[in-house]
Amino acid sequence: MFKASVMKKTYLITILLVLFYASALYAGVGGGVEGKEKVDIVPLIKWTLVFLAGLGTVFGISIAFAAKRFAVQVDPRVEQVLDCLAHAHCGACGYAGCEQYAEAVVKNPDVSPNLCIPAGAKGAEAVALITGKKAEVTEPIFSRIMCQGGSSKSAKRFKYEGVQDCRAAVLAGGGDKSCIYGCLGYGTCSFGAITMSEDNLPVVDIVKCTGCRKCETACPKKVIEVLPSSKAVLVSCHSKDKGGDTRKNCQVGCIACGKCVKVCPFDAPKIGNNLSKIDIDRCRVCGLCAGVCPTKAIIDFIPQRPKAFVTDKCIGCQICSKVCPVNAPSGEPKKKHAVDTNKCIGCGICTAKCPVQAIDGTFNAAEVFRLAAAKKQKVA
Repeated sequence: MFKASVMKKTYLITILLVLFYASALYAGVGGGVEGKEKVDIVPLIKWTLVFLAGLGTVFGISIAFAAKRFAVQVDPRVEQVLDCLAHAHCGACGYAGCEQYAEAVVKNPDVSPNLCIPAGAKGAEAVALITGKKAEVTEPIFSRIMCQGGSSKSAKRFKYEGVQDCRAAVLAGGGDKSCIYGCLGYGTCSFGAITMSEDNLPVVDIVKCTGCRKCETACPKKVIEVLPSSKAVLVSCHSKDKGGDTRKNCQVGCIACGKCVKVCPFDAPKIGNNLSKIDIDRCRVCGLCAGVCPTKAIIDFIPQRPKAFVTDKCIGCQICSKVCPVNAPSGEPKKKHAVDTNKCIGCGICTAKCPVQAIDGTFNAAEVFRLAAAKKQKVA
């Protein structure tokens, strides 16, 4: 690659050479010329070829000299890293393209080797191996559709007959849906991992989804959010209308009734602007809010949860009995407790609250045990 100043110098040398040879061709014009009846083709072709070969040689030597004199050194690891990337140029890494990220991860020690989300874990490991960095394990992220108001569950203000694209439909007074916050359903977000359902709502294939955020950027209504895969309980609605208006516009919209706020033991849901919003940092994915939501605006992506069971570590503190919303654990003080599997809903609250990590089997057990071990190691 050449810098701008190098290219200017090369162009200048080329122009000077062309002018020199052009002047040589016309040297002696105006002198006496002997006329001939015929032209010898063979000598003409021969000397023409000699002239062109000489001209090409001079240009080639000039360009070769310029390339060697003004060459920019490129780290070979940049090309190696580039071969490991997905070449999606999605911008999810925070850089303009894959080449820019490859240069940054090689030259800057602070740039992580796992920023190329479409390349996955294998790509991150390969980049880390090339750059001598450590590839940290990152949680997968998926696109989540924050609207359930398909054609059969939502009302429309008018019939739209324009270009079948959300970006075009939104120009017509904000779209044809009565709910101005909902998904328009014309498939602008339909990339490789997203298809449109029969009810005109996007469906995300989490196996194919890489979290590149292209759909999130393309959606004019901003109803698509890219979130960590572990955050599986979400308010799938963006409506800020009052409860009565939301009911008129959509069957599955949030009406800000506050039931999710009352039932949550972790204070994750909050009501603001006529809409419930779950704080994903506080949420422990117990799913209790989804069970009490009257309009089913809250989606639980873990519909069937494994049941809890008590291990021999139990000290009989009875905390599990106090925090369980369905009274599944029971037992005498200072004796091993038991969990009624017929009552247990697998919310994992008892697992999270147990002071000695004596409850296992729930979906969050591994994470709870990991955090407890890290805490003990830090204290030690």
